[in-house]
Amino acid sequence: MSPNQKSVVGWELSHLDALEAESVHIFREVAATFERPVLLFSGGKDSVVMLHLAAKAFWPAPLPFPVLHVDTGHNFDEVIAYRDETAERLGLRLLVGSVQSDIDAGRAVEETGPRASRNRLQTQTLLRSIREGGFDAVFGGARRDEEKARAKERVFSFRDEYGQWDPRNQRPELWNLYNGRHRRGEHIRVFPLSNWTELDIWSYIAAEEIPLPPLYYAHRRQVVQRDGMLLAHTRFLQLLDGEQPYEATVRFRTVGDATCTGCVESTAATADDVVLEVAATRVTERGATRADDRISEAGMEDRKREGYF
Repeated sequence: MSPNQKSVVGWELSHLDALEAESVHIFREVAATFERPVLLFSGGKDSVVMLHLAAKAFWPAPLPFPVLHVDTGHNFDEVIAYRDETAERLGLRLLVGSVQSDIDAGRAVEETGPRASRNRLQTQTLLRSIREGGFDAVFGGARRDEEKARAKERVFSFRDEYGQWDPRNQRPELWNLYNGRHRRGEHIRVFPLSNWTELDIWSYIAAEEIPLPPLYYAHRRQVVQRDGMLLAHTRFLQLLDGEQPYEATVRFRTVGDATCTGCVESTAATADDVVLEVAATRVTERGATRADDRISEAGMEDRKREGYF
């Protein structure tokens, strides 16, 4: 056996390469077996990595499916700017489902008060967008390490004709064999990042030099202390009595509706800095910075049963 042959026999994928290969396989499996897939793209770090992996899966051809953003109307300006720039740069077919349109049409009722959020209203807009687009597979960026309800989810997650999820109705995925069988009106949520962790995501961002919205890195911002979190003081946040905004150096670990997404004090200005910071943390990003996950012990699972991401 030649030296070259020995090196091939002994060759092993790195941890990140193995995760990338699994995700690429999932994208290609869906493209080969479903008629109308769509990729959920919010401009958040997980959807950015998911889009990067999808582009790799089909390069040099363009994505064979559109991307969909469910826009609450209360998003961070930096994220919307990043979304539009990315769509133009990559030539994406960007679809936008508007929560405001559902409110105006009477399909959704907006919460009121200083703690109001449009986050839960995204479910109605998501399900309407899936129905109107006739999508039979929907790629999402959820990871199992984020939250215990998401830890229950399979890579191929069956949703009934109402878009609902039943954690007891899960299909086996032995040997990475996926069952996408469904009837008309039903669809499958597909999670290519299921086996990734927050540290994996940031290590991959650093290795691949993937650009992100600037709020993922340390910057000066007006914040408000509320319920043990730092919320950005934006035009969407109504102050409670006694709350006083102040300036701090922060970054965001996750990005969602500006009214319920917190930030953390940090000086991490590069992806490598964030990798070191994440490696030392013991609290998931959703547990630390998402007020919408604190509504009850089973808040995320209840929303997922209704059709949430």
